[in-house]
Amino acid sequence: MVTLRLLATTDMHMHVLPYDYLADRPCDRGGLARTASLIARLRAEVPNCLLLDNGDFLQGTPIGDIAADALGSVFRRVHPAIAAMNAMGYDAAALGNHDFSFGLPFLRMVTGQANFPFLAANLRLRHGQDFPGHVMLRRSVKDWHGRDHALSIGVVGFLPPQTPEWDSDLSDQMHCEDILEAARRVVPLIRAAGADIVVALAHCGIGTISPVRGSDHAAAALAALPGIDAVIAGHTHEVFPGPDIATAPGVDPVAGLLAGKPAVMAGFGGSHLGVIDLHLRPEPKGGWRIAAARSRADPVHPSLPTAASVARPAIQAHRETLRRLRRRVGRSATPLNSFFALIGDDPGLRLVNMAQRWHVRQRLRGTEWDGLPVLSASAPFRAGGRGGPGFYTDVPPGRLSLRNLADLYVFPNRICAIGLGGAQLADWLERSASMFRQVEPGATDATLIDPGFPSYNFDVVDGVTWQIDLSRPARFAPDGRLADPDARRVRDLRWRGFTVTAEDRFVLATNSYRLASCGLYSPLVSGNDIALKDGGLTRDILRHYVRRRRHLSIDTSPHWCFAPMPQTSVLFETGPAGLRFLPDVQARRGARIEHVGTAPDGFAQLRMFL
Repeated sequence: MVTLRLLATTDMHMHVLPYDYLADRPCDRGGLARTASLIARLRAEVPNCLLLDNGDFLQGTPIGDIAADALGSVFRRVHPAIAAMNAMGYDAAALGNHDFSFGLPFLRMVTGQANFPFLAANLRLRHGQDFPGHVMLRRSVKDWHGRDHALSIGVVGFLPPQTPEWDSDLSDQMHCEDILEAARRVVPLIRAAGADIVVALAHCGIGTISPVRGSDHAAAALAALPGIDAVIAGHTHEVFPGPDIATAPGVDPVAGLLAGKPAVMAGFGGSHLGVIDLHLRPEPKGGWRIAAARSRADPVHPSLPTAASVARPAIQAHRETLRRLRRRVGRSATPLNSFFALIGDDPGLRLVNMAQRWHVRQRLRGTEWDGLPVLSASAPFRAGGRGGPGFYTDVPPGRLSLRNLADLYVFPNRICAIGLGGAQLADWLERSASMFRQVEPGATDATLIDPGFPSYNFDVVDGVTWQIDLSRPARFAPDGRLADPDARRVRDLRWRGFTVTAEDRFVLATNSYRLASCGLYSPLVSGNDIALKDGGLTRDILRHYVRRRRHLSIDTSPHWCFAPMPQTSVLFETGPAGLRFLPDVQARRGARIEHVGTAPDGFAQLRMFL
C-alpha cells in the first residue's frame, strides 16, 4: 500500500506575508509564509506528498496591485508570490479568474517565472500559445514497507468559464469552455497517457451533482465524471469539508466527499490548508486503485511561525508596498467605514460613487449622453461575511493615504457607464434588495441578511432615494434568476424628489464586472447601450478625485431605508469595532438599534426595530 498526500492551497489573493496592508499592521490570518510552516509539518509526516494550488494567487492585496503597477522597477526580478511559491516547492497550480485581473501579458510574464506549471484545460487563447491544460507528474513513491514504486499522477486545471468577461473584457483575447465539457474531452486523454490517478484543480464552487452548463460551481458534477479521482475546489472562499456546506445529493461535508470522491476547499488567503490522503493499492495487472481516502481542511493557526525561506523573497516588495501606501492624498472630515453598509449607512461607499459620477460626467461631455442625469452604483467589498468580524473598511477622519483608498476599493475594476430607463433602474435595485430575507409583519428578531448573497453584489445607487419593503418576497434569487415575477420590494423611487417613471432615462456609472454577460445584473446590461466602456481603473479615479478635492466632507444622509413595519424587529451582524458608530447611525437613520450580544464567531449581534 502507498499513501499519497495532496496538500492544497486556494484563493491566496496575494496574502504572502501575514500582514494587513489596509490596517497597516501584522495580522493573525494565514498567508503563504505562515501556511508554509504547516505544509512543512505535514510533509514530514509522510514520504509521498504533492503541493498544489487552485488559483487566484495574483490579485487581492495592495502588494499584488503595486507589483502589477511597478512592472519593470522594484519587481523586475521574480514576482513576490511566485518567489514564495517557488521556495515552497509547488508541483502544479491552476489559474483562477482573478489571475487575469492585470491582463494577459502580465500573467504570461509572471507564470513564466514559476518552477512549476500553471494549468487551464478549458482556456483557449486567440493569439499565442495556450497555457497547458494538464501535467503528468511521474514520481517514485515509497510504500508502507519502504519499497519504491513508480506512480504517474495526472493533474488537470479548470477555471470559471466566465473569466474572459470579468474584471477586464478579455473576450477578444481568449475563450473559456464549459468546465465539464472540457473535462469529458481531456480526462480520457490523461488516462490514455498513463495516469494512475487524476487530480482535478477546479477553480469553481461546489454546486450540484447535476451538470449545469456554463456554471462556475461545478466541482460536484466534475467529481461525478469517470476518470477523476480527487477534486480540489475553490473560488467561493468556503471550507470543505466543514459545517458551513450543506449536505446534498453527492455532497458529504462531513466525510469530505463529492460524488463519493475525496475533495477539499481551503477557504481563502491561507485560512486553511486542504489535505487529502489517498491510500493506493497496486492492481494485479498493473496500475493502482484508491483503496481508501481521507479529506480534511486544517486551519492555519496564528501561532504557526512565519517561514523565513518563504518570507525573505517578498520582503523588498513588502517594504515598497508600505512606502507607497503611506503617501498622503487628502483629508476627510468624515469617518469612512462599512460597518453598517448593509443597512444603508456607508460614507466610504458614497465617496466611491461621488468619484465615479465626477469621472463619467467629464468623459461624457459633448457626447450624445451629455445632459442626462448621471447616477452611480457601487457595492461594499469589505462587509464582514466570510472575511470575519474584522473584514470591514474603517478609515478614521483626518489624513487620507493611498492605503485608505485601497481599503475603500479593493478590486482592479474599471469604471464603465450604461444608459438605462426608470424601470430598469428599479430592477437594478430589486436585484440588490435580494440580499434581505422576507420578514413577516409583527415578527420578533427575524434574520435580516441572506448569507448566500455576497456583499459585492449589493449595489447602492447614488443620486436617487427609495424604500425597501421587507414584507414582500424577493423578486430575484441571489444568482439572478427571477424568483417571483409579481414581487416588488422597491417603492417610492425618486430622483431629486420626483417619482421615477418607466420612461425616465439615466446614465448609470458602474464597473467593468457589471458589464459581464453573466451574473446578477447581466440581463440589465446586455440589452442596453454602453455609454462608457473603459473609463480607467476605479481606484485611480478615486485617487484623482480625492487629490482634486483635497478636503472632503461626505453627506451621510441615507439614500434608502426599510419601509416601516410596526412591532417588527430583525437581527443582523457587524464587526465589534463598529459599535462606537452606533449612536451616529441611529441618529442619521432615525432607527432604534440595540446591541444584543456577541456571536461565537466574534460578530456583534444587533437588533433593529423596523
